[in-house]
Amino acid sequence: MRALRSGAWGLSPMKLGVVNEESWAFFGPVYDELAKHHQTELFRRQTIASPVLSHRLNRRRLNRDLGRLLRSNSVVFFEWASELLAKATHMPKSCGIVTRLHRYEMYQWADRIKWDAVDRVILVSEAKRREFLNRFPDQECKIVVIPEAVDLEQLEVEERPFSGDLGTLCHLSPRKRVYELILAFSQLDQARGPFRLHIGGRQHPRFPDYEFALHDLVARLGLSEKVKFYGHVEDPSAWYRNIDIFISNSYSEGLQVSPMEAIASGRYCLSHKWDGADELLDGDHLFITDQELITRIHFYADQSPAKRAEIRRLQHQRVVQNFNIKDTKRHIRAIVEDVGRERANAS
Repeated sequence: MRALRSGAWGLSPMKLGVVNEESWAFFGPVYDELAKHHQTELFRRQTIASPVLSHRLNRRRLNRDLGRLLRSNSVVFFEWASELLAKATHMPKSCGIVTRLHRYEMYQWADRIKWDAVDRVILVSEAKRREFLNRFPDQECKIVVIPEAVDLEQLEVEERPFSGDLGTLCHLSPRKRVYELILAFSQLDQARGPFRLHIGGRQHPRFPDYEFALHDLVARLGLSEKVKFYGHVEDPSAWYRNIDIFISNSYSEGLQVSPMEAIASGRYCLSHKWDGADELLDGDHLFITDQELITRIHFYADQSPAKRAEIRRLQHQRVVQNFNIKDTKRHIRAIVEDVGRERANAS
């Protein structure tokens, strides 16, 4: 439980439950903002290590503890629209519920959630809003689009002379299409050089064979001197200094953060045109085919230093205006507080 430090949200201090059993990669600043203004209780699952009946006992304990969290707080915020939200929405309604749906939950959990029990659904892009509404049209009045964002104070623009260094930073899974990026890089290398490819990111636990396949492909293509693997990157802001062009080659994203970070660090960005990528980048910086990617890389490389700087400036300006974590965390807090007011007025 964190004590309220200051809370001028218009009513008496609000008791706020927070649930996040998954990644905190995008949530730390949001949680700090909520805890700064409200009396927050972070849900922690309690388990029993029993040689017999442990599954049944832990399920009962989870239902008991989650039910208590819902009953003892005015609003509960679920950072991921996944397992615990699904459980909570099938319990008796006793508080306001706000959730943020990033991407994967749309395909693994959305059909298991009782959306009528949720007061606000925060989606990270207009593309995800369209997709959600196509499946749950009756929930339109609850939807708010608040994009993913980055901490601009932690990412400084650092200029460097163009040297043909390309890079991508992601967990290594088929959805990120790093294998296809290596194949495209091979075509680029054969057509014109010198270019180098930097690949940052750890093995995805569900796809251990994928990382092996990437290393094997680089060796078979004879690119070991031109493709570098970094594994887990502890300090992304420092890693971006290795590259000139960041490439997102995914086929599906919520609203990918690493391109925002790269742009905020002064790097040029290109992206495969996954649904919603045009909310991050203008069409001139998007591609569908490998040949379009290669053409865009050549175009940028052929520009004068001043023209390349102008292209990067415009991308940076868009990130500053639309994807600042300071704005995102305040907007999320405002949504949570709106639900709190509605609950207070209804009681």
